Amino acid sequence: MKTAELQELDVAALGQKLGESREELFKLRFQHATAQLEKTHRLRQVRKDIARILTVQNEKKRQA
Repeated sequence: MKTAELQELDVAALGQKLGESREELFKLRFQHATAQLEKTHRLRQVRKDIARILTVQNEKKRQA
């Protein structure tokens, strides 16, 4: 997910997106631990997406 896309969302939508991403990361970690994960690069992508969401959320909170 790109930063520009995230900046267009409101705070509630960002919170929802953050929850979904954290849930996805949990599932990916579980699959990785049980050797069922084929696309291991998704772990890194989801972690970076979470960081982007948190960054945009903090920027919006500072502006308000």
